[in-house]
Amino acid sequence: MTASAAPRTVFLLAHTGRPAAVRSAELVVLGLLRSGIGVRVLEAEAADLPLPPSVEKIPDDCPEALDGCELIIVLGGDGTLLRGAEFSRASGVPMLGVNLGRVGFLAEAERDDLDKVVDRVVTKAYEVEERMTLDVAVHQNGDALHRDWALNEAAVQKVSPERMLEVVLAIDGRPVTGFGCDGVICATPTGSTAYAFSAGGPVIWPEVEALLMVPIGAHALFAKPLVTTPDSVLTVEVEPHTPHGVLWCDGRRTVELPAGARVEVRRGAVPVRLARLHHASFTDRLVAKFALPVSGWRGAPR
Repeated sequence: MTASAAPRTVFLLAHTGRPAAVRSAELVVLGLLRSGIGVRVLEAEAADLPLPPSVEKIPDDCPEALDGCELIIVLGGDGTLLRGAEFSRASGVPMLGVNLGRVGFLAEAERDDLDKVVDRVVTKAYEVEERMTLDVAVHQNGDALHRDWALNEAAVQKVSPERMLEVVLAIDGRPVTGFGCDGVICATPTGSTAYAFSAGGPVIWPEVEALLMVPIGAHALFAKPLVTTPDSVLTVEVEPHTPHGVLWCDGRRTVELPAGARVEVRRGAVPVRLARLHHASFTDRLVAKFALPVSGWRGAPR
């Protein structure tokens, strides 16, 4: 007599403020339950979702919320996907994003792909890849003030709209340049298509291991984006005579930076795991997400 297989469970995270996310969540949940896969959600979201009684509801602050889950399915825009990345990094459970927003580079599927998503999860027809993260530390006068992490970027920004933030940049402990600016973005290749892209940074293919530093509105001759090795340490020092700044990690977590603070950014020790359904190249994804004009392309030379 063979032992029965352990029950399969998927954790579902949705932007319940979006009607499209609520409808999508209902379709995904019903499809998974029909196939014998259990679904777990947060109690705070359960009240806004039309869920059958068999769906497991977990307190938001439960540290074991993802124990036994094989996958996190996230339904929403970029903010919800980054929230899902927080759960994924903390648990090691891969995240499968369904984009209900505008661009959604972290998403693997679109709203019209829900049936395919359910089918691929049921049949385990997906692959998992790891994405580099950032570890972020804030110091002042040798004292550690704050530690954080980011999947896309850590952004040092000014607070006062009428005053520039005066900073000095360093790579691997050696000063590079200083200037007044609106801010500085330190990003991963994954984040190169997010805030760093809007600030004029280059697109870096996810397979490339590198760190990116992009000034925002800098008043200086040498204020170009810098691409370094993945083992480099990027430093942004807030000058002692400048107004205080603020540090944003993935646009979700923030901490005030007093004058004289030093922000150090390095490759994160813990990656985020993403579930992939498609084998399409990043080039094709880039073209599709940004609707780039490629109609004149005649194909590779023969």
